[in-house]
Amino acid sequence: MMFDLPEFTTLYDALVARDERFDGRAYVGVTSTGIFCRLTCPARKPKPENCRFFGSVGACIDAGFRACKRCHPLAPMAAADPLVDRLLQALEARPGYRWSEDDIGAMGLDASTVRRSFKRHFGMTFLEMARQRRLRQGFTALSAGDPVIAAQIDAGFDSASAFRAAFARLIGQSPGQFNRDALLLADWIETPLGSMIAVSCRHALHLLEFIDRKALPRELARLQQSSNGGLGFGRPEPTAQVAEELGRFFSGDSACFATPLALNGTAFEQQVWGALQLIPAGETRSYSQLARDISRPSAARAVARANGANQLALIVPCHRVIAADGSLTGYGGGLWRKQRLIEIEQRYGDAK
Repeated sequence: MMFDLPEFTTLYDALVARDERFDGRAYVGVTSTGIFCRLTCPARKPKPENCRFFGSVGACIDAGFRACKRCHPLAPMAAADPLVDRLLQALEARPGYRWSEDDIGAMGLDASTVRRSFKRHFGMTFLEMARQRRLRQGFTALSAGDPVIAAQIDAGFDSASAFRAAFARLIGQSPGQFNRDALLLADWIETPLGSMIAVSCRHALHLLEFIDRKALPRELARLQQSSNGGLGFGRPEPTAQVAEELGRFFSGDSACFATPLALNGTAFEQQVWGALQLIPAGETRSYSQLARDISRPSAARAVARANGANQLALIVPCHRVIAADGSLTGYGGGLWRKQRLIEIEQRYGDAK
């Protein structure tokens, strides 16, 4: 199904409360002005009798509404925030720099405002994002075969122990624990929604997760135990293929993924993951609908657990499962990413 809009009262209450759970999935057209907005638009709220609600930007335009110039419903949320856009450009220009709140202040920005904005858009602060970016520099150096000390310098860490500790917190093991002869190889993939880690053998992709997912170290440890071959650095063909497919997905060219997958789970989990892959881009299901799809109508909670155990973000699209009332539910990569993924995929759905 496409996203079924909740009843008018629910959406109007969300509009008044600026409820972010519906952002990117429901829009309001204001008949008195001819403008359409996000439900989180900071503009003065229209009267109920002047509101019409839509499930996509395309539906608003088809109905004759123009995009609001305050909340920019045609642009990704973060790109519409000039403060965020400015800092992202600064980070892109100096990826290895050790940013501090003094630097933010020197740019004439209030540090607490920046913290709130980045938390709202990305689920992490700007300084956390900058630190993650520096670790990527180190990861790239290690992948190229550089010694740990060179990777530490590339990542901008003065202390070897601090670099090892930061790396271990992110990946679950220090750089020295990676095995040069491992069957499973990890590499870093940059996407518009943040950095991802891909782990592949020569034949299939085993794991694809956003780097800040809290369960990532545990998932990597479980994967290594099941493979019994350790983990190394590198980009086998499945990782190269999924990196290319992710690029096509985010550029709006294709939502198809053909990378061979290794589904490491129980028979039930694999059944649920198979059902998830059958949900077309631009559509969503509730947990109870997914349970009925696999002929297990009373297993909605087990389906939810299997959904949460998915280790192949985007490729096995667990982000396409929402609550029965149409609101977003938990997502290991962060609700803001789930919202953005659904928003991106609406364009694929509209194009059908």
